[in-house]
Amino acid sequence: MKTTLDEMQAFVAVVDQGSITAGAEEVGLTVSATSRTLGRLEEKLQTTLLRRTTRRLELTEEGAVFLENARAILASVDAAEEQLAARRMHPVGRLRVDAATPFMLHVIVPLLAGFYARYPQVELELNSNEGFTDLLEKRTDVAFRIGALKDSTLHARPVGSSRLRLLASPAYLQRHGAPTTPAELAGHVLLGFNQPDSLNDWPLRNDDGTTLRIKPTIASSSGETLRQIALAGLGIVCLSDFMTRHDQKDGQLLPLFAGQALDVRQPINAVYYRNTALASRITCFVDHVIDALGKDPFDV
Repeated sequence: MKTTLDEMQAFVAVVDQGSITAGAEEVGLTVSATSRTLGRLEEKLQTTLLRRTTRRLELTEEGAVFLENARAILASVDAAEEQLAARRMHPVGRLRVDAATPFMLHVIVPLLAGFYARYPQVELELNSNEGFTDLLEKRTDVAFRIGALKDSTLHARPVGSSRLRLLASPAYLQRHGAPTTPAELAGHVLLGFNQPDSLNDWPLRNDDGTTLRIKPTIASSSGETLRQIALAGLGIVCLSDFMTRHDQKDGQLLPLFAGQALDVRQPINAVYYRNTALASRITCFVDHVIDALGKDPFDV
């Protein structure tokens, strides 16, 4: 396309206002800039659009044809902008969200009813992955990541932080007793992760001051699986408050090592690619999650 929207707008404004001076004021340009714009437009089209006299402007036949088409193009652009504005106010379309299974079940799912009440035209596609997810490969719009972020190509919005705690069910503690020192954990059934091994760093200090790393008796890739095993009374687990806070409040899982456990918190972020134009449905969803959770959302 040779011509620009600015040139079309200037041409239409001059015709509608009846003079270059009035047209220039309409589009916010100087008279000389508007005159140059019209000259440039005619040069690009290789035709005369307006006959200029000292008293008035008159459309040529070619000018009349171009005016009709220019009005249609500008009206189409205005309509497109209005539609986008409407989508910002009332977002529509598919939104692909990714999160680890525990976060999806314990945080995202309980907030969906409130989100759909506000934004019924958004079509959610929810995916759960326990490991790293490539947002572009999986065509994911927004993901919720737990722990330190390593991908510098991602833009992150903090959602909150969640404390790690050692927990066991009352039934397990009744059968096996509660450990009082890190060394005593060696005599217990420990529930941990088979990958990554860093998730088996528990918030306790060894005698030499290093962080305790356990060797799981029962291992899983899923924190939700480990939670269910702990609720069944089969061992001691270290999990984040965001997925166990209700269990703790209900007395189904009891915290261990009060006063000894380190205050270790996992950061939680909503992430999306920096070079992606941020659709309103992404903004609305992330805003809804953050607003619904409130300040210090995962504290017990």
